[in-house]
Amino acid sequence: MSNFAKPENALKRAEELINVGQKQDALQSLHDLITSKRYRAWQKPLERIMFKYVELCVDLRKGRFAKDGLIQYRIICQQVNVSSLEEVIKHFMHLSTEKAEQARTQAQALEEALDVDDLEADKRPEDLMLSYVSGEKGKDRSDREVVTPWFKFLWETYRTVLEILRNNSKLEALYAMTAHRAFQFCKQYKRTTEFRRLCEIIRNHLANLNKYRDQRDRPDLSAPESLQLYLDTRFEQLKIATELELWQEAFRSVEDIHGLMCMVKKTPKASLMVVYYAKLTEIFWISASHLNHAYAWLKLFTLQKSFNKNLSQKDLQLIASSVVLAALSVAPYDQTRAASHLEFENEKERNLRMANLIGFNLEPKLDRGDVLSRSSLLSELVSKGVLSCATQEVKDLYHLLEHEFLPLNLALKMQPLLAKISKVGGKLSSASSVPEVQLSQYVPALEKLGTLRLLQQVSQVYQTLKIECLSSMIPFYDFSVVEKIYVDAVKHNFIAMKVDHMKGVMLFGNLGLESDGLRDHLTNLAESLNEGRAMMYPPLKGASKLGEILPTLADTVDKEHKRLLARKSIIEKRKEEQERQLLEMEREEESRRLKLQKITEEAEQKRLASEYEQRKNQRILKEIEERELEEAQALLQEARSRKKGKKPLLEGEKVTKQSLMELALSEQLRERQEMEKKLLKLARTMDYLERAKREESAPLIEAAYQQRLVEERVLHEHNQQLEVELSQQRHEGDLKEKNRLARMLENKMSFQERVLHRRQSEYDRRTAEREEQISQMIQARKHEREAKRKKIFYVRSEEERLRKLHEEEEAHKREEAERKRKEEAERRAKLDEIAEKQRQRERELEEKERLRKEALLGRPAELPRPAEPRPVEPAVAAPAAAAAAAAPAPGKYVPRFRRGGTEPAAQTPPDLDRRASRPDDRPPPSSDRWRSDERRPPTFGGSKSSWSSSRVPSRGSER
Repeated sequence: MSNFAKPENALKRAEELINVGQKQDALQSLHDLITSKRYRAWQKPLERIMFKYVELCVDLRKGRFAKDGLIQYRIICQQVNVSSLEEVIKHFMHLSTEKAEQARTQAQALEEALDVDDLEADKRPEDLMLSYVSGEKGKDRSDREVVTPWFKFLWETYRTVLEILRNNSKLEALYAMTAHRAFQFCKQYKRTTEFRRLCEIIRNHLANLNKYRDQRDRPDLSAPESLQLYLDTRFEQLKIATELELWQEAFRSVEDIHGLMCMVKKTPKASLMVVYYAKLTEIFWISASHLNHAYAWLKLFTLQKSFNKNLSQKDLQLIASSVVLAALSVAPYDQTRAASHLEFENEKERNLRMANLIGFNLEPKLDRGDVLSRSSLLSELVSKGVLSCATQEVKDLYHLLEHEFLPLNLALKMQPLLAKISKVGGKLSSASSVPEVQLSQYVPALEKLGTLRLLQQVSQVYQTLKIECLSSMIPFYDFSVVEKIYVDAVKHNFIAMKVDHMKGVMLFGNLGLESDGLRDHLTNLAESLNEGRAMMYPPLKGASKLGEILPTLADTVDKEHKRLLARKSIIEKRKEEQERQLLEMEREEESRRLKLQKITEEAEQKRLASEYEQRKNQRILKEIEERELEEAQALLQEARSRKKGKKPLLEGEKVTKQSLMELALSEQLRERQEMEKKLLKLARTMDYLERAKREESAPLIEAAYQQRLVEERVLHEHNQQLEVELSQQRHEGDLKEKNRLARMLENKMSFQERVLHRRQSEYDRRTAEREEQISQMIQARKHEREAKRKKIFYVRSEEERLRKLHEEEEAHKREEAERKRKEEAERRAKLDEIAEKQRQRERELEEKERLRKEALLGRPAELPRPAEPRPVEPAVAAPAAAAAAAAPAPGKYVPRFRRGGTEPAAQTPPDLDRRASRPDDRPPPSSDRWRSDERRPPTFGGSKSSWSSSRVPSRGSER
């Protein structure tokens, strides 16, 4: 594997190898470059490399190399430049097609050259034996060797491109174009095997698209553009299948189109649906499904009549005739009678599928005969007016077969009508999507229907008829054909008849056939023998064992039936449970797979992003280094080339990039100055030359101008003379025309008066009607406004009444709240007054108690508090004053001999000392306690002694 610094180097190397005839080596080198992990970022040179790569692949017919290279290139440019991939693929297909066309032009016999059943199959053993045994090679074999490989390579090209572009939302148009070109290839060269494979490939692509919905760049079928592309591809597939007469593949294409419509829940355009039903008519006619064929024609007629505005009356008549004849061609009895229940269910399911394809939605509970039947189809043709649009011959034939009763000459009257109908047909001019309509295709089915109707009517009239007479009544067929027809009718219980060839007569009626009698003769013999035995040996009078068993037989059968039903329900429940478990397991497996795939994709994206950044940084660094190296080499080469005549560079001198750049810049500056001097000198010379040329050319230009004036004056006079002559001629012609038209002036005026009078009368009548309508509208609007005004007045008065009631209620509520608030304030004031009186009594009692205790202990009494003065007795006040005078001031030193006293009354109590040390404006501790007491609600249930007893311990604890 060769390593190249740049992709351009690989391209140059490949071109060199091509020039020396080594295309395989050139292809291998480009393949190594494209598949290398080194060049995963898209660059413009990679596109040129891919063009050369696909050219080599086409020249060497290397389809595998082309596929690998295109897949790698798709990975490179999927998220960056998808248009580059599109151009490369278009170039690839163009080269393949061109080579195939060249090979085809070289071959002399294309049909013999392409006589290969399968392009993908290798050479057969007999071909190899023939090539070795036969010494001479014929022209057919040489053509096969020249043309077939190129067409095989072209087929591989289409498959490769479709595989690369599948499930790619950005290249949907190219995918559709490739599919169309592949279809045309199959059509042009009658490649039926390849067409089947192509249809299967496209079908698998759509199935994978619906199966893996979490793919990146997945096409969205709900988008109108994507849906239209997919539908166009399927309709093209349907057209090519019918043209190649691959009816099985055409039916599968119809199912694909129907499945696509059901998938996206959208109906295609009417033009596409016309093609859809036109192809369905061909498919059903080939498959001998006449009932579905008739329903498809009915749908086609409805679409053409509703959406084709350019449909002429002749074409509409021809389509309606086809619909009626297709309905009449349906057999009057059901030909698909199932022998077993399974066959009946399969037939029912098949009919449901056909009805869905045609566009009739049936319920599975209904039988086929309830909706899709000949009788309902004929009644629908009459109700929708299809029969009225048909030709007169078709109408007469319809009435003759469905409503007339002519057992003797029915076929004779049908014969001229069928002869006329067989001549009607042709290509429709205004319905290009509908194929050529030929009514002659329905003649055999109509002849068979006429034969059946004649036999049915004859069976209602005659019991016996000679074969010769019946043959003369039916001119369409020989009696052998008629015999096959009536045998099939008898088989399906349409008529009851049999033929006696010995007597040469036909017997009609409900007669049993001879085979029926022979079939039951053993049963009849057994019944007769049992009757005879019973007569010879009569049964006993007593009850037999069978009589004992019979009463309980019904219960046993009922129990067994119930047991079987229960077993069936249990089996169904088990099946449902098993299916539910399987679905649950599949759902869990799918969720795990999606989660794992999401994690893998995220890790892959992170890895790719990191690799991309790393490659980008390495590429930038390498480009910078290469650029600097190239610049240094260029400067060095330039410096070496300028050594001649200048100061040479020393061998031992160290040459650096900076020095070389400075030397190059100085040389460039010098050269630029010399070039500017040369240009200035050249400009001065050119100025002198231009001035000289203009001085010499001035008189010549003036002379040419004067000559031009003279020529134009002569030409103007000549043209003016011609214009005057033409004007005179036109005037004379206009006068003659006026004289000729003057005779019709009176007729014109009379006609104009009649038209104006008619229009004036019409205008007056419409004006009067308009005024009458306006007056009625004015009255109606006036009544409406009056009613609306009354309604508004009523609503406003009702709102005003409700508002006044609401205001009165609010005022009443406010008054009640104010009254309650005043009562509450009065109650609280009374309570406060009672509490204040009680507190006053408590203080008095407490003060008395304190004075009593102090008197008992012999302590001086406290001075009364300034806020609450109390009267003190004189006997107690005097000692207290003396003790206060004798007490030392707080904070002053007192000797020990002075501090020691014999009387305890001389000592200052700690409680008085604490009170004396507080400032005057600070209340005593008892006042805080009284305030806290005031916050509590007063208690009115106790006596004075209880209050005093509760307060005395608190005072002692304070001391």
